[in-house]
Amino acid sequence: MEEVEVIHSWSAPRSLSTSLMYSFAQRDDTEVLDEPLYGAFLQVTGAERPYRDEVLSTMETDGGKVVKEVIFGPGRKKFRFCKHMAKQRLPGLPSELMKRGKHIILIRNPLDILPSFNEVAPPTFLEVGLALLVTMYSELHDLGNPPAIVDAGELQRDPEGTLRGLCEDLNIPFQSAMLKWEAGPKPIDGAWAPWWYGSIHKSTGFKTEHKYPKPFPPSYYDVLEQCLPFYDFLKRRVKRSFSPLSPCLPSPSLPVPANEKLLAWVGDAILPRESAKVSVFDSVVQGGDSVWEGLRIYNGKIFKLNEHLDRLFDSAKALAFNNVPTREEVKEAIYTTLIRNGMFDNSHIRLSLTRGKKVSSGMSPAFNLYGCTLIVLPEWKPPVYDNTKGIVLVTASTRRNSPNNLDSKIHHNNLLNNILAKIEGNNAHADDAIMLDKDGYVSETNATNIVMDLVVQEGFLLEERRISLSEFHTADEVWTTGTMGELSPVVKIDGRLVGDGNVGPVTRQLQNAYKKLTDDSGVPIPTYQKRFDLMFSYLKLYYLDI
Repeated sequence: MEEVEVIHSWSAPRSLSTSLMYSFAQRDDTEVLDEPLYGAFLQVTGAERPYRDEVLSTMETDGGKVVKEVIFGPGRKKFRFCKHMAKQRLPGLPSELMKRGKHIILIRNPLDILPSFNEVAPPTFLEVGLALLVTMYSELHDLGNPPAIVDAGELQRDPEGTLRGLCEDLNIPFQSAMLKWEAGPKPIDGAWAPWWYGSIHKSTGFKTEHKYPKPFPPSYYDVLEQCLPFYDFLKRRVKRSFSPLSPCLPSPSLPVPANEKLLAWVGDAILPRESAKVSVFDSVVQGGDSVWEGLRIYNGKIFKLNEHLDRLFDSAKALAFNNVPTREEVKEAIYTTLIRNGMFDNSHIRLSLTRGKKVSSGMSPAFNLYGCTLIVLPEWKPPVYDNTKGIVLVTASTRRNSPNNLDSKIHHNNLLNNILAKIEGNNAHADDAIMLDKDGYVSETNATNIVMDLVVQEGFLLEERRISLSEFHTADEVWTTGTMGELSPVVKIDGRLVGDGNVGPVTRQLQNAYKKLTDDSGVPIPTYQKRFDLMFSYLKLYYLDI
């Protein structure tokens, strides 16, 4: 007998935990224990079970002894796999239970747990135990002993790949014997096996014979809603995730890593990035039925906020939106979102107002009875173009929408027209694509506007007329403007240099004027000045003390 290395598996009931126990039992270097804390759990909680008396008479019921003498007691093999239910970890158990050994958190979609659970006993939120698993995950992270997370669905879809990944996380060698076991009861089964293990005793591996799931009982819809957020939290932390509708792709890196933990406003609440979602019944999903604006934040001020809100509300009116939030409500949502994120400079907001959620899918606005959905998406976002060296444009074959079809003065979210042009720009390795109108004159790029008021303010002559593409090809200077890119010099169009291919003096002058305009104007974010006044007071007191 010698000291063993313990592998703890924590899960909710009906999560293939017994299958995983059988899998580890096939290893030649591992012994397994089936819910060693169950006796202590029944003793302390007084929970009624049909096998209660048998468990209490055959298992150690002192939780402290179970941890020290059973779980961490000496063994005959190198590893000991302990299958635990999350609810069996009761207050008062020795802290070494979490500090020692390696931990697995096994999760399963509540859509699968609840119908399976119902075959044995009516499920409840507490019995399912997903909230307890989230608590364990956080505690193990705080202890510096982060758990491996395995989704039962992955075990069924790709047993070998998932087990290999799990063994890699546990730093133990994979053994192919883990993929199969003999059907029938096992000597390692707990006394509760006749009540709970009927289906697993018929199995010889993780693969399921059923391609499609069972119908979900409507009576458990409320429990499902309670459980899903906790499952989703853990699911997002699974290293290897598979979707039947998409290829297995690595997690992409973000252009600005700080945006991984941003907070966004959706509807009437501020939510973390991965939870900031709209309903599948929302009009923006059903038909791109939404209006939007881009806002940029400079030095505690929102540039041209009122002008952007004018266009937002004009667009909503043009599309006959009903139950639109007030201007002040939209402003307060913007301010609150920026303050929550601490975004007071070098940031950008994508502000969207959808027609709202529908009572039933369909095109008719008559189904929109919930009011509009407001979305405030803030990001740390420097200008997206190189405004020092300039950008390259190509002309897209995709034409800009005509007012005969859909008036572009309505700043709507149906952007397929622009996206098709952007695809052409991407394929040509250009920064953006120029879009022509139906008559072949320059309209705009797929993402920016070309004319701006600063031309007049700086004393240049502004002539508003239709411009042909050849005039762009032979221009001395060209620039584009927009909240994403600010004022961007164009140095090449369709392979032709603009001027001498460098940023020209007029463009430089306008860039400087633009910079001054953003410094001097904008709507202040409440509390921003107070923050700096307070910081200045602290610094003043500090230097006075010195």
